[in-house]
Amino acid sequence: MKLLVLPEDLRSELKNPLGKLYKGNGVECIKAMASELKAAKKIAAVGDMTAFYLLEASITPDLAIVDNKTKRMPAPDHVKRSLEHDSYKTIEVMNPAATLNPELIELIKDSLAGKKRIKIVVDGEEDLATLPVILYAPLGSAVVYGQPNEGSVLIEVTLEKKEQIKDLMGRMVLEK
Repeated sequence: MKLLVLPEDLRSELKNPLGKLYKGNGVECIKAMASELKAAKKIAAVGDMTAFYLLEASITPDLAIVDNKTKRMPAPDHVKRSLEHDSYKTIEVMNPAATLNPELIELIKDSLAGKKRIKIVVDGEEDLATLPVILYAPLGSAVVYGQPNEGSVLIEVTLEKKEQIKDLMGRMVLEK
């Protein structure tokens, strides 16, 4: 499989939340979605601050995808330390900005099919990882990511949501 590249025309579409936006910051957003998270088959967090706030709320995601950055700046040391959680097997992968590397997609697929908690540390950018996470998460799972300067987005994984993501990923460009 080749690298999937985000075309310009999809960028604005992906700026809109893919699920329900919980406005606010940090743990308050996580607490607001707690009942949905408790009912979820699996929980995946995309983004350092999202994973950090879930852990702060005593919710350990089954899959955490981080890049040691927040808003393109290095994540604070206390956040990085918190993400050094004992229960995670850590795997590192390269993924350039505005792309989905096939290796990252396979890691996500394998992680969500397995029983172990996995933390994928991306060298590059992890933002688009939300798409394959939704695609490969079991039905009834929850995917959480941050919406910059607004709050956190919770996506309930349904067949309809998977179809929407297949369509979006199908409109990405295969690198030549």
